[in-house]
Amino acid sequence: QSLSDQRRESSSKITEVTVTGLLYLIITTNGHHVYNCWGSSPVICPPITAVKVNESLLAPLNLEIDLNNQAIRILEKEEIKTLNNRFASFIDKVRFLEQQNKMLETKWSLLQEQTSHRSSIDIMFETYIANLHRQLDGLGNEKVRLESGLQDMTSLVEDFKSNKVELECKLDIVVEMDNSRNLDMDTIVAEVCAQYDMIANRKRAEAESWYKQKTLNFLLTVSKHGDDLKNTKAEIEELHHPNHEAQLKEAEERGELAVKVAKLHLQELEAALLRAKHDMAHQVREYQSLMNIKLALDIEIATYRKLLEGDESRWSSGKDVQKTGLKQKAVTAKDVSSSSSTAIITKNSKTTIITNETGKKLVATE
Repeated sequence: QSLSDQRRESSSKITEVTVTGLLYLIITTNGHHVYNCWGSSPVICPPITAVKVNESLLAPLNLEIDLNNQAIRILEKEEIKTLNNRFASFIDKVRFLEQQNKMLETKWSLLQEQTSHRSSIDIMFETYIANLHRQLDGLGNEKVRLESGLQDMTSLVEDFKSNKVELECKLDIVVEMDNSRNLDMDTIVAEVCAQYDMIANRKRAEAESWYKQKTLNFLLTVSKHGDDLKNTKAEIEELHHPNHEAQLKEAEERGELAVKVAKLHLQELEAALLRAKHDMAHQVREYQSLMNIKLALDIEIATYRKLLEGDESRWSSGKDVQKTGLKQKAVTAKDVSSSSSTAIITKNSKTTIITNETGKKLVATE
């Protein structure tokens, strides 16, 4: 607006001339003459320097407001605002994506650590399974050894039974005499034999039942540990899937608990095996004591027989005395040979060795 005012003022100064009184002076472009309004005689005036005017400046200004331009400017402003908003949203999105990238990198590192941890768990369980297999093999070998020992003990029992039968036969042959003092030795020997048979059968039944029970417990324990291992393997395979951190931790705890339980079962089995060994040694000692009692009874029976033979020799006549003396000597020699061939007992401070007539030895350690 100020520029248009200046233009208007300059144009008015150029076109208008100062009016004094009734005289109007008009500037003409054809010459330097000034005419009087009331006369035709020109008044000669000095020439006026021509003024060059820019006609474009004389043109009136178009002060109308262009609504299209204003709308375009408004649209441009809106577009600029929209672009600014989009730029800000892009910046926020870039920041969010950077945060997501960092979070994914952290998750990736954690997953890699978990993978290494899982591999260590697999190695631990494989080692545990191998140890259980070794223990199973060792227990199988121990089972075979105990079975062979049981067979040896059974054969020894059979040998002792056969020796006992032979001794009973010899005793029946020697004791059967015609005398007035008839002792019921058959009944005594039968009772002693019945007691020995009952004790031997009871010990053998106890040993067999104990061995069967231990074998059954061992098989049940092995099957239980096998089921636990299968369940643990299945859980490990399930834990290989992603997003199972809590299940992995729970499985690790269950695995540690299973390892502890297996160790406790192993300790119990070792303790049971040790108790079985002690029981076996105790049974051997009991069997040795029973054999010692049997030998003592055999010696006592032989002593009674000798006493009976001595009484019979004193009651007989002189000729019969001589015959009886010879017969007694023969019988005594026979008894000594039979008793010496029956069993030989050698006792040390901690070891007792019993040798029968077949040459087999039974060694018992206190």
